[in-house]
Amino acid sequence: MSAPRTTLRRSIAAAAALPLLAVALTACGYGSDAKDDDAKKTNVSAGGKKLSADTVKIGYFPNLTHATALVGIQEGIIAKELGSTEVKPSTFNAGPSEIEALNAGSIDIGFIGPSPSINGFTKSKGKSLRIIGGSASGGVKLVVNPEKIKTLDDLRGKKIATPQLGNTQDVAFLNWVSEKGWKVDAQSGKGDVSVVRTDNKVTPDAYRSGSIDGAWAPEPTASKLVAQGAKVLLDESTLWPDNKFVITNIIVSQKFLDQHPDVVEAVLRGSVNTNKWINADPDRAKASANTALKTLSGKELPADVIDPAWKSIQFTDDPLAATLDAEAKHAVKAGLLDEPDLAGIYDLKPLNKILKAAGKPEVADAGLGVK
Repeated sequence: MSAPRTTLRRSIAAAAALPLLAVALTACGYGSDAKDDDAKKTNVSAGGKKLSADTVKIGYFPNLTHATALVGIQEGIIAKELGSTEVKPSTFNAGPSEIEALNAGSIDIGFIGPSPSINGFTKSKGKSLRIIGGSASGGVKLVVNPEKIKTLDDLRGKKIATPQLGNTQDVAFLNWVSEKGWKVDAQSGKGDVSVVRTDNKVTPDAYRSGSIDGAWAPEPTASKLVAQGAKVLLDESTLWPDNKFVITNIIVSQKFLDQHPDVVEAVLRGSVNTNKWINADPDRAKASANTALKTLSGKELPADVIDPAWKSIQFTDDPLAATLDAEAKHAVKAGLLDEPDLAGIYDLKPLNKILKAAGKPEVADAGLGVK
């Protein structure tokens, strides 16, 4: 293994040690500690069948690209499918810490991006998780200081932020730079463009201070910069076939999937129903997501941030498996990942069963499904 890849894995491990922030949404009736007698109750789903687990622990990020989880929990849509099986939500600020929680059994199911899903699967030699569904596509933009950068070619010599070394946006930007024919050392971020790894929470301050000239950032960070005067120079969706690429998918612990397939199926039904609810009434769903964000962070997003951010995200049950495979190849090309064996990373049988029952087309696993 080369030194750069070793360094990345050390950084991933360090990030994985970040403390997770467990948030109990008590206002919605979820997340309270189970009492002794609760465990004795019969758990009945919306379909009237007894479920095999008293609780299901669901992890996600408090941001708009995880709105399926935000809205599904906020509106009780996921809980409805679970009957008296209790939803215990936890929120995370980084993918590696969510993967660590999944491996430790602190969560059972997670909404998460493609890069940590790939890393978690490959580091465990295919034994830790499965991707069982899609959640969101898009919602990533290159935004820049229009006084310094007017065209894509002007990025040369400038300082552009990405959220984290080796994360989904970091890999995407490094791949875009490579396709331009420019050179950047993936580990240090130095080269024809300076890649500055900056936590999304502080990126707006970094932009305001002038320490970065722009960012390849997910929503709502991108729209926060635009509200400060930045300009959208490129929407990443335009780089992908049909303008779609996975930004958030749903993963499950293989142990939990084996032991509680009925609970997993119920959560997936809740996710499918949530995406249907979101797409049927986007404005109401946007307001619901903002309410959930206020509950989690104490602050909702202003209209000039949430409105453009929401429009750039597509909510979909399709995990867009071919784009995850492409993103893995981009990470290999950048020197951030050894050639991975992703065979078996997907188990879409439960999702396709639900979609078929709803009269919807089944989704594909790009040849990476369990046999």
